[in-house]
Amino acid sequence: MSTLLEFLNQKGLIIDRLELIEEAFTHTSFVNEHKDVQHDNERLELLGDAVLQLYVSDLLYHYTPSLSEGEMTSLRSRLVNEKTLASITRRCDLFNFLRLGVGEEKTGGRNRDSLLADVFEAFVAALYLQKDRGNVKRFLDPLIIPEFKAMLKQEHDDYKTRLQEYVQSDTRKTVVYEVIKSVGPSNAPTFEVVVKLDELILGKGKGSSKKQAEQNAAKDAFSKLVR
Repeated sequence: MSTLLEFLNQKGLIIDRLELIEEAFTHTSFVNEHKDVQHDNERLELLGDAVLQLYVSDLLYHYTPSLSEGEMTSLRSRLVNEKTLASITRRCDLFNFLRLGVGEEKTGGRNRDSLLADVFEAFVAALYLQKDRGNVKRFLDPLIIPEFKAMLKQEHDDYKTRLQEYVQSDTRKTVVYEVIKSVGPSNAPTFEVVVKLDELILGKGKGSSKKQAEQNAAKDAFSKLVR
């Protein structure tokens, strides 16, 4: 296991206020048991949440092709949620540097999603407060961008599931898909599909296959419903 300084060097992070980095990894339980330690990471956690929200929003805004507001909102929520941040924290071994009280350690705090998400946000804030603001992007890009691309592919691949889940959150009814047009040669047709709920057309879509057209119709409907 690398030391904290080795970790920072490996990530290419330029640190001039090491005390903030140490504070980011200091849980309140550690402060309670060590009277010589004055600050836990709770204030940094609050700032880090805002920095992370801005970073992800900027990433989504500048993505090409442009994402709708609904897509941006959905993706941002999933990228900064507790489960995602905890997973990233484990993957990049940040949890190794946590300073926990004895009781918190014994009860599994080092592997608790909420605690790991908090320390990730605190660490992002500590990087933001260094003189070199490029630290944040340098650290987050290789962690968040792959997550974003995987989620984007999943969102694009399965709008039918997302639409059905959205509809069923408000009603037990099921949406239905109907081919309303098929044009072109038999070896390369283009299908046009509508998705309906109680005969109300929610969205339309085209595609080279019925499956693709249905997904595009579901995407059209979902983007309208989550505005």
